[in-house]
Amino acid sequence: MSETTPMNKAIPWAIGIVLAAGVGTGFYFWQQKHTPGPDPAPIAAAPAAPVPQAEPEAHYPAPQPPAAVAQALPELNASDRLMQDLVASLIGAEPLKKFLVTQEIVRHIVVTVDNLPRKTLALRLSPVNPVGGKFRTTGKEGSLAIAADNSARYLPYVRVAEAVNAKKLVAAYGSVYPLFQKAYEDLGYPKGYFNDRLVVVIDHLLATPEVKGPIALVTPHVQAEFADRELEARSAGQKILIRIGSENAAVIKAKLRELRRELTGQNPKQ
Repeated sequence: MSETTPMNKAIPWAIGIVLAAGVGTGFYFWQQKHTPGPDPAPIAAAPAAPVPQAEPEAHYPAPQPPAAVAQALPELNASDRLMQDLVASLIGAEPLKKFLVTQEIVRHIVVTVDNLPRKTLALRLSPVNPVGGKFRTTGKEGSLAIAADNSARYLPYVRVAEAVNAKKLVAAYGSVYPLFQKAYEDLGYPKGYFNDRLVVVIDHLLATPEVKGPIALVTPHVQAEFADRELEARSAGQKILIRIGSENAAVIKAKLRELRRELTGQNPKQ
């Protein structure tokens, strides 16, 4: 795996999508040596150039704030305090400090959402703090697998995401949507809509297969990979959902379905 797709850095990013829905997404990233160890802290950096993407099949108008509210929004580069207060109102001040990166919040959310369906994610641009503890494995090369108790590392993040009120989250997202749209345009999509991309990404994550039982690993190079080549070929976002364990993934998917219904007024296909 490349430096941008950490195997051991699974951070419930859907919490990102969930926590921020743009105020909303986040959890990702792993890359670490197969040798278990703590996840390194993310390093702020400018977003990489975007990868060209097809136009979405449908347009989903984003919830828009009243004109007076939109006019009162700060500039994108000065929006961190507003976003900190907004996220704290949704999940609490302590979870905000514990789980989320509080600098360049909107830009980090937007770039992470955009990259979840791709092969790699940049850990340094994650809006979510690294998961603590060590990546848990069982067995040796030839019988190496993710340990059953590894999923417990992600429970604090998953519980925060589960507790978020989807209706309030989408309302909060709509109140600051122009900031997300500006960040998306700055990323290289001047004619695109971030809300359309968000819905596409949610659908992509909901299509992640459910994988039960021990997940076998191999270490062909330095980094651990899924032994199943079909799983290893999946996107960074889908691999995150697989790595955090089927029970955690089910909770995140349920929250994503709620968010999609609030965003579009439609039930997801998955």
